[in-house]
Amino acid sequence: MLTIGEFAQLTHLSIRTLRRYHEAGLLEPARVDPSTGYRYYSPAQIPSAQVIHRLRELDLPLADVKAVLATESPGERASLVSDHLRRLEDQLARTRAAVASLQRLLQPTSGLSPEIRSEPATSVAAVEGTVGTAEILSWYAGAMAELDAALPAATGAPGGLYANELFTEGHGHALVYRPAPPPIPAIGRVHEVIRPAAELAVVVHPGDHDTIGVTYGELGRWVATHALAVAGPVRERYMCGPRDTPDATAWRTEIGWPVFRLAPP
Repeated sequence: MLTIGEFAQLTHLSIRTLRRYHEAGLLEPARVDPSTGYRYYSPAQIPSAQVIHRLRELDLPLADVKAVLATESPGERASLVSDHLRRLEDQLARTRAAVASLQRLLQPTSGLSPEIRSEPATSVAAVEGTVGTAEILSWYAGAMAELDAALPAATGAPGGLYANELFTEGHGHALVYRPAPPPIPAIGRVHEVIRPAAELAVVVHPGDHDTIGVTYGELGRWVATHALAVAGPVRERYMCGPRDTPDATAWRTEIGWPVFRLAPP
């Protein structure tokens, strides 16, 4: 048997940490002296202690750590850890996006010069639905895959229309499309839609979408400052993106904010 001090030296874990693991029910000592309360460990517990330490370094919840230790199925253990790693990757992506946005917000800018453009009503192949902001990326990927499969020879940049409620309420109507001449056959969720005519204040957001919220904010401020009344869903056109090149610096997303001009140009 090893004293708690000896076990701490062998595992590179502090005595305080080992006591916490015991109190949390993660690592029970092999024996606790009933008269002194001293903890004693078996050498066979060293790997378990190190596994627990690594899992806690990854901020794996206590319940999941216990589940990893309790199961004898390698597949179940791998699934628990993999699920948590995906959560960490999502959190890291959100952190990077927040840092990028803050860096851009704290840098002085010269201001936007949006183009005011009138777009006619156009027939497009579309997939649409009511979605939440948390699922919009996965929904978009699935919708675009359906459009690509239904229109393998389609040309022209794809785009999307997104209702204001997506931003204000966290869920709302979304539509993604590929330009296509009519008639457009209905295949699965793909069907023909008339994209309505609109007058837009248009800017192009360069790069990935980590800071696209800042571009939206700058465009919205420009719209408000120049006495243009907002009406209708915002539009995006994906002129170049991950479907075209893995180089994020080359990505270009056109944002169109529907406006009603209050005064002639």
